[in-house]
Amino acid sequence: MVLSSPSGGGKTTVIRKLLNRHSELRCSVSATTRSPRNGEQDGVDYHFVSRAVFRKKIQENAFYEWARVHGNCYGTLKEQVDAALRNGGTLLLALDVQGGLHIKQSIPESVLVFLIPPSMEVLEQRLVQRGTEHPRVIAQRLRDAAAEIKAADRYDYQIINNRLDDTVHEIEQLICFLNT
Repeated sequence: MVLSSPSGGGKTTVIRKLLNRHSELRCSVSATTRSPRNGEQDGVDYHFVSRAVFRKKIQENAFYEWARVHGNCYGTLKEQVDAALRNGGTLLLALDVQGGLHIKQSIPESVLVFLIPPSMEVLEQRLVQRGTEHPRVIAQRLRDAAAEIKAADRYDYQIINNRLDDTVHEIEQLICFLNT
């Protein structure tokens, strides 16, 4: 199951809450060239790698999908996804729109869920409250968000992420439905 949203849309927060509540769920950890944010851990939040290592993995065809986003590279490692698929259960992936659509092409049985922010104003508040980006970067992320939200109709399901607990509950119900 792929969860996508604009930057600041809540996909990472939703996945963390789901993982805390359901030990049977697994999460794919993406590789990235960006620096860790305060409190992020290598191998838990992301696999933080150099640009040279990332380029090598591209050459080795080690990614199901990868993209350059806001000046950094992000990718979904095949070895992690394949291992999770062999073991069964539900694997959660937090990806941007283009990554989600690439996964659907590579793994047609995947389910795409788009988390829609309740409004652009709320999205802006969330980005500002994170305190990790310069106002110029936030402005660019908001411009990108408008285009990403337009792609939500290409997803299997759309959920308005207004209240965290409600969003988590909707995804829990969806997982339950899909696993019956």
